[in-house]
Amino acid sequence: MQSVGQSDSNAMAGMESASETIRRIFGDSSSSLGAEIIDETTRYHALQNQEFPRPSRTRLIAVANQKGGVGKTTTTVNVASALAAHGARVLVIDMDPQGNASTALGVSHGTKDPSVYDVLEGRLTIAQAKVQCPQFETLDVVPASIDLSGAELEVADLANRNDLLNEALSAFLNESEEHYDYVFIDCPPSLGLLVINSMCAVTEMLIPIQAEYYALEGLGQLINTIGLVQEHFNPNLTVSTMLVTMFDKRTLLSREVYNEVKSHYPSIVLNTTIPRTVKISEAPSFGESVISYDPRGMGAIAYGEAALEIARRSPSVIAAIDAKRGEH
Repeated sequence: MQSVGQSDSNAMAGMESASETIRRIFGDSSSSLGAEIIDETTRYHALQNQEFPRPSRTRLIAVANQKGGVGKTTTTVNVASALAAHGARVLVIDMDPQGNASTALGVSHGTKDPSVYDVLEGRLTIAQAKVQCPQFETLDVVPASIDLSGAELEVADLANRNDLLNEALSAFLNESEEHYDYVFIDCPPSLGLLVINSMCAVTEMLIPIQAEYYALEGLGQLINTIGLVQEHFNPNLTVSTMLVTMFDKRTLLSREVYNEVKSHYPSIVLNTTIPRTVKISEAPSFGESVISYDPRGMGAIAYGEAALEIARRSPSVIAAIDAKRGEH
């Protein structure tokens, strides 16, 4: 006859771990919900244990794709937030008159608020226009208001119209007591003066690409535009990073698009892909990035992994930019 202590001991020995319980309930199929939960948990903890290396100097990155709806702004705010969450000092400049990046980072951007429009027009410096993101103390934002939509016409006759942002940003970084590891510029989905200003102010382009065939057609146009900017305005501009967004691992199409882009640009396409998730789309309506809104969810994990890849690539990217400078 077993004693109470013995039966308790036997019961404890037979207890399942959480992952075993999930596997028993949902099965071991790689497509099952249980496997996804286990994968999420494993990847989340693995990411928390990683050290995000800081770049040796400020990386200036414009996020652009003239095709709308590819996850451009979502990528800007979430990569920036993930880097800030892991200790980097980050500045986001919202150059899209819609102000979606400003909304997602929880900063006010009405017509009376200081904004990048005031910076381009010379009324304010970046130091005067920037505000801190409420969720991350090392993330600053220069917001955009709808007034920015009129800036292209207002500055069109200026001799230095292509360099307005570059001059303001260079002055700010030279004078700032804070060292910034990254500056991200969220470009509007067009190819006008605001985008040219953005491309002239940076040394790197990050291009988000939706996992659909239409996105591949738009990519060629964007690469041509970047080539024109390199030729006429900014010879140091480098396409350093491509990120495949809205990826559905269950579909052959998503995998084909990823493989196609990877085969053409093997050294710059990130291994990480960003899945379609409700939380990524939902987060901006609460004035947050998915990194703070749903930190343990698959969207935040994927953007965290993308940010880690970007951070780890800093030495090779900076070396490539320096080599390009040496050619001119």
